[in-house]
Amino acid sequence: MEIVKDNKWMQLPRDILVGSGVINKVDEVCQDLLLGDHGLIITGKKTAAIAGKPVQEMLEDSGKNIDIFIAKRASMEEIERAMEVVNQDHIGFLMGVGSGSSIDVAKLAATNLDVPFLSIPTAASHDGIVSSRASIIKDGDSVSIQANAPMAVIADTEIIAKAPYRLLAAGCGDIISNCTAVLDWELAHRLQNVAFSEYAAALSRMTANILIDSADSIKPKLESSVRMVVKALVSSGVAMSIAGSSRPASGSEHMFSHALNKIAPNPALHGEQCGVGTILMMYLHGGDWKKIKHALETINAPTTAKALGIEDKYILEALVQCHKIRPERYTILGTGITRDAAEIVAKTTGVIS
Repeated sequence: MEIVKDNKWMQLPRDILVGSGVINKVDEVCQDLLLGDHGLIITGKKTAAIAGKPVQEMLEDSGKNIDIFIAKRASMEEIERAMEVVNQDHIGFLMGVGSGSSIDVAKLAATNLDVPFLSIPTAASHDGIVSSRASIIKDGDSVSIQANAPMAVIADTEIIAKAPYRLLAAGCGDIISNCTAVLDWELAHRLQNVAFSEYAAALSRMTANILIDSADSIKPKLESSVRMVVKALVSSGVAMSIAGSSRPASGSEHMFSHALNKIAPNPALHGEQCGVGTILMMYLHGGDWKKIKHALETINAPTTAKALGIEDKYILEALVQCHKIRPERYTILGTGITRDAAEIVAKTTGVIS
C-alpha cells in the first residue's frame, strides 16, 4: 500500500537522451524546451575541453549566446559566484557539463535562481546526474541539499565510455547501495512511521538488483555497459522524485560514506565508499552481504579498506560515528554501534583484515 503523509512535488526530467552521439542533439533539446538564446555552461577545467566547449560551439553555431563558467569544486562559494554571473549577464538557462561537481553547482544555482537546468554528464559516477539532490561543500562539510531536477539529461555514451573506468564502477556502487537504503527506509517506516512509497522502493530495489545480476556485463570502454549504468542512475533519480526524498537511494551506507569524508585524510570516491558501506550495512541487516560483495568484485569496484586506499582505523571510526551524520534519518544504525561491534562487522565481511 502506498503511504503518503503530505503532498509533494514529483519533479522528473522532461527529456532524457542516452546513447552514442546524443550530445549533438543539444540544440534540439534546447529548442524543445524553449530555453531561449542566452545560456551558461558550468563545467570543470578538464571537462571543458571534453564536452563543455564542443557544446558551446554547437549552440553558438545555431545562433545562441553561450558563456562558460569553470567551477573549481562543488561549494557554496562557487554556486554564489555562478549566480552572480547569471544575474549580471541576464542568462536564461544553465547547463551542467561534466562530472558530479559541475552538475551539482549548476543544479543548485539554477534552483536558487529559478531558471531551467540541463544535465550533460561526462561520467556516470553517481545518481546526481538526474536526481533532485545536490551534494555541496558547506562550512567544510559535504551536505545533501534539495534542488530542482534537471529539465533534461543528455548522456552521451561515447563520451562517458572514454572516462576512467573507476568512475563507472563508482556509479555501480552508488546504485547497488539502493539495496540497504530501501531496507533502512522500510525499517524507519515500521518503527517510526516514516512516510513510505512502495512504488519508489520497488523501482529502487529493482534497479539495484538488475545491476547486481548483470555485474559481469559491466566492462571498461563498452558503451553497452555505460548505457546500462546510466539507465540505472536515471531510474534511481526517478525513484527519489516519486518518494519526494533521497530515501530510496540513501541510507546508512551513505552515512558511512559521509563519515569517511570527514574522518579519512584521503577519502575515496562517493560511490566506491557507498559500495563498501552497503556490504557492511547489509551484514547488520542480516541480509546477503556476500552477494553484494561478489557483484562489486565482479565489476572491479572496491570491497576492502585497502582497495579504497583508507586505513582500517578510519573504517572503524566511521562505523562508530556515522549514525551522527543525519540523526533525524532512522536506519539500521539506530543510536550507533560500539567499536567492538564495528570491528566484528568489518572483519567478518573482509572489509578490514
